[in-house]
Amino acid sequence: MNLTPFHLAIQVRNIEEARQFYGSKLGFGEGRSTEKWVDFDMFGHQLVVHLNEFIGSTGKIPQITNPVDGHAVPVPHFGVVLEFEQWQEFANKLTGLIDNFIIEPYVRFSGEEGEQGTLFFVDPSGNALEFKGFKDIEAGLFT
Repeated sequence: MNLTPFHLAIQVRNIEEARQFYGSKLGFGEGRSTEKWVDFDMFGHQLVVHLNEFIGSTGKIPQITNPVDGHAVPVPHFGVVLEFEQWQEFANKLTGLIDNFIIEPYVRFSGEEGEQGTLFFVDPSGNALEFKGFKDIEAGLFT
């Protein structure tokens, strides 16, 4: 499967806080930036954080939840689909870095075609992220 990298732009309440979270904490490389936005390399995809001063210094992006496999999944959310071993490595790294997972790393749909590792957490501005790792990306990605 040969996929084209995506570009996603999200709102954040503070650029330096976002730099610390996405760059220092998650380890995403920083690209171009100004005082109002920063590009990050999120596993080969372009994530851009844009300052929204209306969120306020303690504000958060609002969310709803929907049930998936017995968990309350936050909506909206975004992230990257990884090979299972890469997901496991990232999940292990995050276990020591993320204080409060919305959904802790686990394997869902075990034994089914779409078997996948998944985890959810939020950035300081309340943007929810999900990272998945499929046992078989070709079979599970769109099933």
